[in-house]
Amino acid sequence: MQSPIPSTEKTLLKFNRPLAIIGGGTVDSALLHELAARQVALVGADGGGNALEQAGLVPEAILGDLDSLEHRLGWEQRTRVIHIPEQVTTDFQKALYSTSAPVTLALGMTGKRLDHTLAALGALLEVAPHRQVILVDETDVALAVSGAIAFDAQVRERISVHPLVPVSFRRTEGLYYPMNDLLLDPAGRLGTSNQGTGGRVEIVPVDNTPWLLILGRDRLWDLVEICLSAA
Repeated sequence: MQSPIPSTEKTLLKFNRPLAIIGGGTVDSALLHELAARQVALVGADGGGNALEQAGLVPEAILGDLDSLEHRLGWEQRTRVIHIPEQVTTDFQKALYSTSAPVTLALGMTGKRLDHTLAALGALLEVAPHRQVILVDETDVALAVSGAIAFDAQVRERISVHPLVPVSFRRTEGLYYPMNDLLLDPAGRLGTSNQGTGGRVEIVPVDNTPWLLILGRDRLWDLVEICLSAA
């Protein structure tokens, strides 16, 4: 089946620094201000513009079908507002296919509504082979990984490996529960609440099938650095 996401040749907004796409789900205002202070580009995905307004921040742009955006006329006087009327994709997908960046954070794509959370996971599965995207919520960060990854972890640090689709792992190092020659499946065996043994962690799948690495939110900037180093 053909992907509903248009070609990257139609990218409207290109950034050479980290980007944060803000959705209409649960958003931490303090984190928004931290992102702005770190010079992360901010883009509102439809109703995400409301969260940015409440935080007193002006994004680089607001885009989507705009059915949830409040005070649209006021926004049009302050920043770029892009109406994308197609209804094949979600506003998060619209924001993804309309932007490019070395690493993308996604806030407000989870929480409040389960269907939006599930749709966000589907969007990650779509873009993981060619884009580094980190979902951020109140507790966790989830990086969509296509291939292997290595990073340092503390002893007993929670490290969850979640399969978006069935994915086999060739080997792992530094995990309390090794996943050597192990198949994970969203409808079967999962990698929830594994732990680090301390030091280097390596997770190597058999191929480039996308999967999620889920860590505590205090590891956000570590994941950003890993993504920037790989970009």
